[in-house]
Amino acid sequence: MPTYSALTTLMGEDAAEALAEAVEKMNPEPTGVGVFEIEDDSGLWEVGAYFLEQPDEVVLDVLAMAFGAKPFAVSEIPEIDWVAKVRRELSPVEAGRFFVYGSHDADKVPQDAGRVALQIEATVAFGTGHHGTTLGCLKAFDRLFEGGFRPASVADIGCGTAVLAMAAAAVLPDALVIASDIDQVAVDVARANVDINGLTGRLDCLEAAGFAHPRLAEAGPFDLVFANILKGPLVELAPDMARHVAPGGLAILSGLLVVQAEAVTAAYLAAGFTLQSRDDIGEWSTLVLKRG
Repeated sequence: MPTYSALTTLMGEDAAEALAEAVEKMNPEPTGVGVFEIEDDSGLWEVGAYFLEQPDEVVLDVLAMAFGAKPFAVSEIPEIDWVAKVRRELSPVEAGRFFVYGSHDADKVPQDAGRVALQIEATVAFGTGHHGTTLGCLKAFDRLFEGGFRPASVADIGCGTAVLAMAAAAVLPDALVIASDIDQVAVDVARANVDINGLTGRLDCLEAAGFAHPRLAEAGPFDLVFANILKGPLVELAPDMARHVAPGGLAILSGLLVVQAEAVTAAYLAAGFTLQSRDDIGEWSTLVLKRG
């Protein structure tokens, strides 16, 4: 059975929420409506709806005009075997010594010494290594490790699949490593990945918003903190990051667009960090910052 999507953008959260509410009352009714902020500092919001029947495009046009939105783009979504598609497209990723792969590519794992293979399945949790943000963090960590950086304690805040925490645990056998996420589903996925990769007992996975967990408070300050989240949370986290990164310690930050890198950097400079490096992969940036 075909499904249909209808997408538009407009300025302002309130207007977007109001438009979404109006779309929900359409006939035929949508099966789902979402409102998302476009993370490029433009102030634009996206409203998207999905239908099991062809939506009334005249009604959509009227609603778009009424709320000051661009005309809805309506598309038929073809039936796709998403599992097969994802597996085809998620080819192994190499980031220095790290080789990130899915189980369907187990035969491609390099056997040469010094390579670190991490098996990550495409799931509801973010972070397969293919996205420019996760890849940027892995490359930054690999470069630091190659240069002799050996943190004794590591935290992965907003860990998703825990690929970054596992990368640290794999090459730092004596380090304390903690992975946390605000979403319990992600924590469950992280724990499963830890087991799959034979790292059980090497790192703790826990649910927490930022650093708000007794285990993180007890274990800190950390020599290295990964935070691959989004611009807004990264900026809000800057003062807390300064309290939880040890003097001379490093923070590897991503989840931010190139156009957002300066704003995030400014927030961390104000919190007492200095910028060590910035790497852009496509439209995404990765920052390495040192706490003074």
